[in-house]
Amino acid sequence: MTLSEQVAVITGGSGILGRGMAATLAAAGARVAVLGRSLETAQKACAEIEGQVLPVACDVLSLESLHAASETIHRHLGSIDILVNSAGGNNPAASTSAGRSFFQVDAVALQGVMNLNFLGTVQACQVFGLDMVERKQGNIVNIASMSALRPLTRVLGYGAAKAAVVNFTQWLAVHLAQEYGPGIRVNAIAPGFFLTEQNRYLMLKPEGSLTPRAETILSHTPLNRFGESTDLSSTLLWLLDPASRFISGTVVPVDGGFAAFAGV
Repeated sequence: MTLSEQVAVITGGSGILGRGMAATLAAAGARVAVLGRSLETAQKACAEIEGQVLPVACDVLSLESLHAASETIHRHLGSIDILVNSAGGNNPAASTSAGRSFFQVDAVALQGVMNLNFLGTVQACQVFGLDMVERKQGNIVNIASMSALRPLTRVLGYGAAKAAVVNFTQWLAVHLAQEYGPGIRVNAIAPGFFLTEQNRYLMLKPEGSLTPRAETILSHTPLNRFGESTDLSSTLLWLLDPASRFISGTVVPVDGGFAAFAGV
């Protein structure tokens, strides 16, 4: 498919998954704004992407920063057609571990993880979705997680935050269609297990071998591997394709069969 003449914004574009999806959009012809917490990280991501890309510093927890990013994007690329919300992450203090029971999980850390994943997604939709509302046309794809669909051990805060993203995706799909017409669609992708900066400490030992948790994950993933950033490409393009115009409010797992496997 082609996204020629369309402007795409991807929050968390400097991360492993975000950078891969930004490259997918650029390869399809979109003009892509790659948002990172700092201009340096966004520039580094853009240096690895072929196509028309614009590095933009943006903190999704700051409305002021989001509006400033929107002004920059309008000035350099034009009105926004596509929003991919990839900004997110975890905090070990919001998880249980051998040294931290559920009763010791820090409330401030939990709130921080909820803010980053859920509130950051909501605020990005509020700011970057305005162009779509004005034209009654556009696509929003939120990045959820397998932990939103199948509660996983340890990652208490992250799972709850991504579950909120799933619920919000469904709510926003209904709201925008009813209030502004069927031309604006909202969907989500729920990646299975990919190695990222946020979860590497859970998956790999310091010397690089798999942790027991990672071994368990692979044993419950029928395709028997971790996902790669390019594994999200076809699903993302499918959700953005006009041929998918009757799909909204759905969450698509990209998980190597993890959610389908009962373990026996």
